[in-house]
Amino acid sequence: MKKNKQLEVKNIQVRISDFNKTDYISLTDIARYKDSQRTDYIIQNWLRNRNNIEFLGIWEKLNNPDFKHIEFYGYERKTGLNSFILTSKQWIEKTKAVGLISKADCKVSGEIVSNHFVDVNKMVKLGFGAETNIEDSLI
Repeated sequence: MKKNKQLEVKNIQVRISDFNKTDYISLTDIARYKDSQRTDYIIQNWLRNRNNIEFLGIWEKLNNPDFKHIEFYGYERKTGLNSFILTSKQWIEKTKAVGLISKADCKVSGEIVSNHFVDVNKMVKLGFGAETNIEDSLI
């Protein structure tokens, strides 16, 4: 497995992975600063924010000729609504975005997933003191 680069931000190690000769900063590591147990929800909430969606849309328009503008405008219009939910997988699949990567992107492009994502299991607390084991990935 090749060694990924790292940054230290506020005493948190943030990995930088090379994917198709482009560096990607781990949103999972950044989200871990806010909530180490539910990084998936942190990223999902980040994607609900209008400023973040507008930033991603501008970046994609400038750097990705295959970006689906119509799908982007649909997401942009819905951001901020309580009912709006967006995952990185949905963003990538619907808009043909290249600025975020997921496990599925690695598989499709023939990349070795474990070079970019580390599978982990973790216990998550449920109501009334119960816990359940969920699968998660570290980028």
